[in-house]
Amino acid sequence: MTYAITQTCCNDATCVAVCPVNCIHPTPEERAFGSTEMLHIDPRSCIDCGACADACPVDAIFPVDRLKPAHREYAALNAAYYEEEAAAATEREGAAAAPAAVTGDGAEAQAEAAERTGPLFRAWDAPGFARSLPSDFAPLRVAVVGTGPAGMYAAEDLLLHTDAQVTLVDRLPVAGGLIRYGVAPDHPATKKVGEAFARFHHHPRVRMQLGLEVGKELSAAELAAHHDAVIYAVGAATDRRLGIPGEELPGSVSATGLVAWYNAHPDHAPDAVSLDAERVVVVGNGNVALDVARILVSDPDALAATDIAGHALDALRGRRVREVVLLGRRGPEDAAYTRTELLALGHLDGVDLVVDDHDPRIGAAIDAAGPLDKAGMLGGVTRTAVDWSRPPEPGRRIVFRFHSAPLAVTGEQAVTGVQVTGGTEIPAQLVVRSIGHRGVAVPGLPFDETTGTVPHEGGRVRGRTNEYVVGWIKRGPSGGIGANRSCAAETVTTLLADAVAGELPAPSGSAKEFARLARRRNRRLVDARGLATIERAERESGQRDGRVRTKFATVPELVAAARRSRLRLPG
Repeated sequence: MTYAITQTCCNDATCVAVCPVNCIHPTPEERAFGSTEMLHIDPRSCIDCGACADACPVDAIFPVDRLKPAHREYAALNAAYYEEEAAAATEREGAAAAPAAVTGDGAEAQAEAAERTGPLFRAWDAPGFARSLPSDFAPLRVAVVGTGPAGMYAAEDLLLHTDAQVTLVDRLPVAGGLIRYGVAPDHPATKKVGEAFARFHHHPRVRMQLGLEVGKELSAAELAAHHDAVIYAVGAATDRRLGIPGEELPGSVSATGLVAWYNAHPDHAPDAVSLDAERVVVVGNGNVALDVARILVSDPDALAATDIAGHALDALRGRRVREVVLLGRRGPEDAAYTRTELLALGHLDGVDLVVDDHDPRIGAAIDAAGPLDKAGMLGGVTRTAVDWSRPPEPGRRIVFRFHSAPLAVTGEQAVTGVQVTGGTEIPAQLVVRSIGHRGVAVPGLPFDETTGTVPHEGGRVRGRTNEYVVGWIKRGPSGGIGANRSCAAETVTTLLADAVAGELPAPSGSAKEFARLARRRNRRLVDARGLATIERAERESGQRDGRVRTKFATVPELVAAARRSRLRLPG
């Protein structure tokens, strides 16, 4: 028996670290790690020890013979990865002049292939220690701005490998960031990585200042003056624009805002989105676009047990949405979604998948592709030339429309459709742009308007001595949750090297002075105790309704719940 990694893989690589036979790839040391959709277990080398499954923070690893029907495709997907790698390695070997002369990628491929010939004969690399801290290294005081995955990986690194004192700062009065407000509610296993981060919320060397906005209530300079170093992990909070006429019409929204709305983000009011639409057009076909499409056509009763916002659940129960159209500029072979997310769509009860066969290139690409290629995985999906002059078909369906770029959002007072290349207009009452995220400038820090990131060198903010960045504000909106671990490791390594070299200025204020300053600026701050009270209250409220939790959707509600920690009533 072997194990397989399934859809909710977060690329955290914890499983790689505990595998005794190196059968999980790509590893963080391999070039493909930065771009892989998910990690894969080699069925030829797995020894069925189960260490990876025990370590997985998102419950994505299962024995193959115990996979649920909806997950059985992943056994083949894991095995296919190694078949493709072996074929590529063989091709590279054949291109080399002679074995002794192989260098570069070919040598790397041969070495990797040799390592995988048997689980007990792994050629282990020499140990390497990228960091070296002197024995008299004094504890640092580090502020981490942002409590999503990037910030928490940085905090985890500091807390586990140094004696640093960490101040966790977030502009919202609750922790979680992307885990709480970005992961789709029907992906509860992915949200479980938040439990791994939550253990650090109550660490004895951690202080939390939630509800404190840097750049508004406290300047970046003031924060830096009270700490040895500051790490900004503020993500990419807004979306990229389409730049087409009609984009600002009522009924044209961003996927960023829609996802935040159904996840009960306080920045988005319950009435911010209307689902009074029979057809929705989503511009883009990445994973976020698929998340949006899936939620809009899912059975509300199936979502009722999740932590979806109550107002979103009510809207879905009263919705008119029967069809979601996913617009892709290029063909099915170049779709931006991952194969795992596409597989998930095929298991939606009562939802049909359709490929609009309006262009001969679409069917040709699907027919020519292998069964596990992105295009080939659409081989079993109905292909038909959709008549857009007619209303949506009865039932619920998701339509893939490839080779179609939006030219204009139509309508006068509100959205009535989308004009696309080829002279077609697709009638719709809601348009969702899902073409990527974009970072927002932090007042007081340099910012690159072109890339939407803070310029940096190895994570150190360019031109600064004790300010650093991690996550999407550092590298742009690329990579999933687990990609932030190696990103954080780079930033923390740079920070520690600066500290060892004596390049960090000493704080001008103490930890107590900073706490007093923060409280003067905002008297509604939430600490670790208040956060725990919020968590408890949301879960207890959810349990009464048969849900995993019921989220508080406004800042006043969150603050009020946190303050109950001081007046905890019995029962």
